[in-house]
Amino acid sequence: MPTNLTRRQALVLPAGIAVGSLIGRPAIAAEPVKIGLVAALSGPSAKSGEGITRGLTIAIDEINAKGGVLGGRMLELVRRDDESNPGKGQTAARELIDKEGVAILFGGIDSPVSLAIVPLVNSAKVPFMGFWAAATNITRNGANPNFVFRVSAVDVLVDRALIKYATTKFGAEKPGLMLVNNGWGESNLAGLTAAAEAAGVKLAGAEKFDDKDADMTPQLQRLREASADAVILVGNAAPGAQVIKSLQRSAWTVPIVSHWGISGGRFPELAGSWAGKVHFVQTYSFFGPQNDVGKRVLAALMAKYPDIKGPGDVTPPVGVANAYDAMQLTALAITKAGSTEGPKLREGLLAIENYQGLIKNYTKPFTDDNHDALNENDYVMVRYNGDQIEPVTG
Repeated sequence: MPTNLTRRQALVLPAGIAVGSLIGRPAIAAEPVKIGLVAALSGPSAKSGEGITRGLTIAIDEINAKGGVLGGRMLELVRRDDESNPGKGQTAARELIDKEGVAILFGGIDSPVSLAIVPLVNSAKVPFMGFWAAATNITRNGANPNFVFRVSAVDVLVDRALIKYATTKFGAEKPGLMLVNNGWGESNLAGLTAAAEAAGVKLAGAEKFDDKDADMTPQLQRLREASADAVILVGNAAPGAQVIKSLQRSAWTVPIVSHWGISGGRFPELAGSWAGKVHFVQTYSFFGPQNDVGKRVLAALMAKYPDIKGPGDVTPPVGVANAYDAMQLTALAITKAGSTEGPKLREGLLAIENYQGLIKNYTKPFTDDNHDALNENDYVMVRYNGDQIEPVTG
């Protein structure tokens, strides 16, 4: 019996095939490179997981059509649902690393989930790439070497953009904050406070809410009594919608400027008629003139997914666009590394010089000092028009 076949493998050979007949045959196709995704695939933020999956799938299809990586190895996406729960996300990450042997992990919308995964991947020396969760300390986590990278907004930068937008677009002089009561909210409380101070803006106050709160009227009333002339919202789709419903019930027509968490779920359905009043940040829009990559990606999305008939149907665009660029950058890194081993892949990510992406033309997207590929120049402000996310005009 050939030494490269175990007894178990020999026993499961199809009947009638002699072991010796395998000698000299062409090698079996190279094993796929497994790409792990831990994201919200169910629950209120399931739309975020769907958008991420679509962006990854379009990129993987392109890469595999060109022959894959490392001399013909195909990329294979392996997903796990974190249900927006940090404990479940950490368990899923362990399973993908230990049982599936993924080369890299990708993360979803929830910063608390990503923050729970960070120490695990740094210990396991497996790269982790975020493309939605924006808490500043996901990438700026103090680890050396740091295996965490991101193609996404970063709270410390978004917060400056939100303060600037509230003051320039709406003339706000005393904005108030409505923040989800978790690690992501804490990240933005620090960032927005610093951004307001740097801009010479006095905050009316900062109020917190929990994900399952049904009525935010008391918090909003306190901001109203403090003379807030804009509300800056940080929360995901379901609780964000409750904030808007509470505003509507109290007939407070204050301008609302939001982080992008509201685009990861059923916000327009849950928030109702006032959903379109909210201006929020994204990193990409499929509306308007597109570069060559944008045209190609939109065409591929429309060909693969029957529900996408135009740019307005790519929802949420941030999940699709960030995931697409992150996957393409990862494939470049695998090629540069010549390996899928974690430490080598990490060095491959740091070695990328240029990539013409969907969101922008990346030049040295990752360095030893900065593991975030996007910055404040890569944000656009949008609003809902029905279920569609469109750029703010005028």
